[in-house]
Amino acid sequence: MTSSEKTRTAMTAVLAGERRGVAGKLLFVGPAVIASVAYMDPGNYATNIQAGAGYGYTLLWVVLFSNLIAMLFQALSARLGIVTGHNLAELSRDHLPRPLVWAMWVVSEIAAIATDLAEFLGGAIGLALLFNMPLMLGMAITASVTYLLLSFERGGFRPMELIIGTLVGLIGLCYLVEMLIAPISWGDAAVGLTRPSLPDAAALTIAVGIIGATVMPHAIYLHSGLTQSRARIDNEGERRKVLKFSNIEVVVALSIAGMVNMAMVMMAASAFHQGHSEVAEIETAYHMLTPLLGAAAAGVFLLSLIASGVSSSVVGTMAGQIVMQGFLRFHVPIWVRRLVTMLPAFAVVGLGVNATDALVLSQVVLSIALPVPMIALIYFTSRRDIMGEYVTGLPVRVLAMGGATVVLCLNFVLLSAFFGLQIPGLAP
Repeated sequence: MTSSEKTRTAMTAVLAGERRGVAGKLLFVGPAVIASVAYMDPGNYATNIQAGAGYGYTLLWVVLFSNLIAMLFQALSARLGIVTGHNLAELSRDHLPRPLVWAMWVVSEIAAIATDLAEFLGGAIGLALLFNMPLMLGMAITASVTYLLLSFERGGFRPMELIIGTLVGLIGLCYLVEMLIAPISWGDAAVGLTRPSLPDAAALTIAVGIIGATVMPHAIYLHSGLTQSRARIDNEGERRKVLKFSNIEVVVALSIAGMVNMAMVMMAASAFHQGHSEVAEIETAYHMLTPLLGAAAAGVFLLSLIASGVSSSVVGTMAGQIVMQGFLRFHVPIWVRRLVTMLPAFAVVGLGVNATDALVLSQVVLSIALPVPMIALIYFTSRRDIMGEYVTGLPVRVLAMGGATVVLCLNFVLLSAFFGLQIPGLAP
């Protein structure tokens, strides 16, 4: 019996009341931990460094706001998979007009390419800086490690959950160390968290990038797929228990991811904002951390970046599989899927594009693609014929629609600024 089969059997015993205690509840931990990687990927490093260096603690509220939206939508995505037994892409294919399905798939694939760009570049930058190797070689090593980790998926869901959980723990530990090293101004951080402000148009671009790097389109698709058949549910009482465990896991996992993101911004604000506000690249941040905070801070920063790049690359491939199979009923070998979305990242590096600029722009692309799964998720979880008694109530629906509206408005303002239109109230 594989570890996944043993886990599923043990979960059945917990749901039936035959097994109690914390150890039994921990068996249900996994889907939200995997999804949380999307909220700590290398794209977050790029946008958070720019936010902290350029604006100090001012944009911390954006990180908090993004994380709250993420919690809501990841909980809804998990709920959809647990209740219906289908993922978001499959439900879109089965219930929406064919032209709309094709359009959603194209947008989702563009988002997958942007996601892979961020993940591969992040892991490769970390390896290149740590071992003083060419960026292309770092990307090749990242690709090889990703393929190796994906091979564990053959053993079912549990090995991958444990691997990703370990990498998430490593990232969290690294930033705990960073918080102990960096001289944080906690008063300024509290103000930045509670007082929304966008000083200028550049801050708006970074804010939209933070949202794109935090509320990830592929994570919304992925979570519904991870929960759709993980636990065997025999009655509605057991389903309600699974939903309760899922909601708790989402809050805990994404709270940790949110704290890691806030730590990234605070570290950059502490190290760079006073006297080095021009720091906007991961490479520059690393080289300047050594004289400013010491070699330990720089080394821990790179270790967390490598763990982030590798883990998010694996999770991105898993999400891409769910999206393609859900929309098209078409299965491709995992290595083909990995290759297709990986090639643009190699092309960007080969063309000499600045790696950190590419990371930030990839997050803006993700933010623009984000409303597609958000709106679809709100639509399906609001339909009683699909969700039955688990249809979302009016307060949750209003909150979800409000979050999606804010993202849409920010995207509109961002595109206006991109085409040279002056935004009232924002300095150029």
